Amino acid sequence: MRLERTVRGAAAGAVGAAVWAAQEPLDKRAFGVDYSDVELLGKWVTRGDEWPAVGLAIHLANGAAFGAGYTLLKPFLPGPPVARAVIAGLAENFGSWPLIGVAERLHPARRDLPQLSGNPRALAQATWRHVLFAVVVGVLEERLNQGLRVDVPEVPVSSNGHGDIELAVGAAT
Repeated sequence: MRLERTVRGAAAGAVGAAVWAAQEPLDKRAFGVDYSDVELLGKWVTRGDEWPAVGLAIHLANGAAFGAGYTLLKPFLPGPPVARAVIAGLAENFGSWPLIGVAERLHPARRDLPQLSGNPRALAQATWRHVLFAVVVGVLEERLNQGLRVDVPEVPVSSNGHGDIELAVGAAT
């Protein structure tokens, strides 16, 4: 995997996170939940007036990390680029959502934030955000990395789909 691909994936992730943050006021109205990831992150670090800038910086960094990771994982995911990104984004969404209850108990600004655990509209809102983010990442990463070759080692597979037993036991050379 070339470093150039990963850096471009990180850039795609940062742009996707920026789109996510920019549309938050709209989805707050659409879903009826006053939940902001930028606020959640920013107020975790500071309660001062600088929380929006701090929260946005953390959110963009998280998006960049996701984009870089997605670029590394992408060759191993099935489907077209946007579908691959959406699969990864939804896996992150549904994998991390159960932790929202922990965050609500430990967050230093928990009294200033809306109750999210057990709220199906908040889960739908988070799901929408992850889909939007993933579509932006999938499209942009594909365009930025177009023409850069990816060398993925061929994995030996038998006709039954379970791999090559000779390779597994070391009999093949």
